Amino acid sequence: MIPHPNAIDKPMPNSKFIPLNPTEYPASEMQTRAEAFHLLMQKRRTIRDFSDRTVPQSLITTSIQTAGTAPSGANKQPWHFVAISDPIIKKQIKEAAEEEEREFYTHRAPQRWLDDLAPFGTDANKPFLETAPWLIAIFAQRFGQTTDGDRDQNYYVAESVGIATGLLITALHNAGLATLTHTPSPMKFLNTILNRPDSERPFLLLVVGYPTPTAQVPNIQRKSLDEIATFHT
Repeated sequence: MIPHPNAIDKPMPNSKFIPLNPTEYPASEMQTRAEAFHLLMQKRRTIRDFSDRTVPQSLITTSIQTAGTAPSGANKQPWHFVAISDPIIKKQIKEAAEEEEREFYTHRAPQRWLDDLAPFGTDANKPFLETAPWLIAIFAQRFGQTTDGDRDQNYYVAESVGIATGLLITALHNAGLATLTHTPSPMKFLNTILNRPDSERPFLLLVVGYPTPTAQVPNIQRKSLDEIATFHT
């Protein structure tokens, strides 16, 4: 019998392991599901023209829960997500981010980087940080705490948080929302504004919402399979 996809085993008391009971589909259905999911994700595009249309918090909550299912080094789950809809906090983040971006565009970025960005029409102005209904600040926890209050080592932090972020973007797209990955550098201002400890490093700021009715995206192509994959059979 193939178990229901939503079936979750409850661990037995004092048990280190539980049965896997994997969900398995017929081969033909597996291919159909894979192709359908590929088509869904092919439609994902990064946008910058966000509507101020309301997004229910429940969608953000469930998507973050999905991100939390990501694998991590030694199951330390070294991530923390801060979801922001408060307009005052969004304004503070926008002002701080734009200050760093102005420094980037005028002093820090080498000309080659600016030339690569030119086709996308980006600059130091980031109005979407206020317009979009939600911002999700993703923090990487360099270390945690034991139950005794001692410092607890985390492993493969960047890799683990990167995977969780990918799942979050995928979950939001699957729900019908658009996203923008924003990485002003440095991002330490997020610790200050959001009152996060020094043990956490800002990893990425994800802008979430609906596109405006007139939103446009760059006319770019994704690399072909031959360019991104090699098969040894």
